[in-house]
Amino acid sequence: MTAAATVTLSIHSHLVYDYAEPTDILVQVEAAHRADQVPHAPELWLTPVTHFTRVPGHDEVGERVWLRTEGRMALDYKARMAITRPAIDLAALPGTDPRLLPGEVIDYLMPSRFCPSDRFVEFVSSEFADLSGGACVAALRDWVAGSMTYVPGVSHAGTCATDTFVQRQGVCRDYAHLLISLLRAASIPARYASVYAPDVTPPDFHAVAEVFVDGAWHLVDATGMANASDIALIGVGRDAADIPFLSSFGQATFVEQFVTVERFS
Repeated sequence: MTAAATVTLSIHSHLVYDYAEPTDILVQVEAAHRADQVPHAPELWLTPVTHFTRVPGHDEVGERVWLRTEGRMALDYKARMAITRPAIDLAALPGTDPRLLPGEVIDYLMPSRFCPSDRFVEFVSSEFADLSGGACVAALRDWVAGSMTYVPGVSHAGTCATDTFVQRQGVCRDYAHLLISLLRAASIPARYASVYAPDVTPPDFHAVAEVFVDGAWHLVDATGMANASDIALIGVGRDAADIPFLSSFGQATFVEQFVTVERFS
């Protein structure tokens, strides 16, 4: 493990949607406050709403916000995040037998909506049988990175890891779902992480995997666009269904959206 240097990110996300009727909305766009990432002067600006309540994020990582609004809703989130996360040599981390895992990570061994890991057990067993722990994580990350091509527009909201395995194309969400599925098939707990990262092209909310190895969670990006040392974690879940940045419980019309993330010095 390399000593951690502090990286500061300047984050700005901007969302605008129209709602023809009063609508409940669940938003998760704010970077989580944790020991390894601390927000400075965070701001969440909204057009007037009739309801605003904060609730915990999945696994108590970050916060979600319940809103109720009608008409045009504009949201701006800005923060400077100080990230102090040591560089880890994943390949050197030992594995843990499933029976010895803590109870709170067991769900992340199981198949989920976009990560049907049970369909990949035979493939992982045949191609990566001699690997375990961090060495297996690194090998699966490298396999996904080498087998996939980053192509926007070829996948959609219903695309799951089996589709991506066949197409070998997709965006960050697809890379994350495939890697998570392969990791779970190897009996390694893995979850989906929504993040901000400075070198994502095109700039947007980014998705990576988070894997539980040697008693801790570690961020892993198979696209190669983000490093754990400069990722700002927003929230986690079994897959993308658990942590959309915005869920509308009624009809919504998209107007505009952008995300900017820059290293600040």
